[in-house]
Amino acid sequence: MSVPGVDQIVLEDLAAASRILVDQGVFDAAGHVSMRHPGNAGRFLMSRSLAPAMIEAADIMEFDLDSVAVDPRGRTGFIERYLHGEIFRKRPDVMAVAHSHSPSVIAFGLSNRPMRAMYHNAAFLAAGVPVFDIREKFGTTDIVISTAPKGAALAETLADKSVALLRAHGMVAVGPSLAVAVFRAIFTVQSAHIQHQALALGGPVAALDTEEGRLADVVNVQTVGRAWDLWKQRVMT
Repeated sequence: MSVPGVDQIVLEDLAAASRILVDQGVFDAAGHVSMRHPGNAGRFLMSRSLAPAMIEAADIMEFDLDSVAVDPRGRTGFIERYLHGEIFRKRPDVMAVAHSHSPSVIAFGLSNRPMRAMYHNAAFLAAGVPVFDIREKFGTTDIVISTAPKGAALAETLADKSVALLRAHGMVAVGPSLAVAVFRAIFTVQSAHIQHQALALGGPVAALDTEEGRLADVVNVQTVGRAWDLWKQRVMT
């Protein structure tokens, strides 16, 4: 087992999550997803550094909240594991984190046009989508969240929201379960596509308001298993 004491099905689900996000057009050769250790809230699980479409259960590693591998066995973690570790540290409610570089989402991190919830599947966006600009605290950098202080600054910007944008970089989506985090990452990208289309049509955009988003997101979280089962079947067969 790549992580002693963790059920194989948990490791397989986390590996499947990476492949699902590739299949759904959220990840390409880059991107990563993690989950809090099911038996130890002070640890998290994440693949070794590998293209997401190639990840298998045996690639999953265990990290502490300082983003240090517990038993690396020669394996190398992702450079941006600090993004995950610091979010898990700040947000005890978060059970999974996904980070991608989806182009349609990046556009909203570069402009003054806020990302909004375009439809019910993206209801979680109605609570607001903050933008993390690494320059504000760290000046000119390589943009990568490669240290704990950078990860902590991103977690501070995310605050209590489900999604944050990273200026000139991408997005992070979190959830109370692995399935919900994957769902939110997928529908953040879909909502961004729709918002681009709606803006191109011109005129006002009748996006979900905060209360509509709150109510719809409750239903989405309760029914996420249906989507997860379908997506997992697609990448496992």
